[in-house]
Amino acid sequence: MDNDHSADVISTFDCNILRDAFRTSVIEMQIPEDQWQAYAALLIRDYTGDSDFDSALLAWIVGR
Repeated sequence: MDNDHSADVISTFDCNILRDAFRTSVIEMQIPEDQWQAYAALLIRDYTGDSDFDSALLAWIVGR
């Protein structure tokens, strides 16, 4: 699947999608808190197709 999203140019809308998906997944899959960062990083990589992303984005997605 081609992905037009880039970790360098990710919109606020995309960030909110990622955060909502993360929160839903954590609840539904009962992901332990010690695995949240790794799971959020996986979501970002899957969505953007890039493993190089801003750590602030990761912190914001995982944030409470």
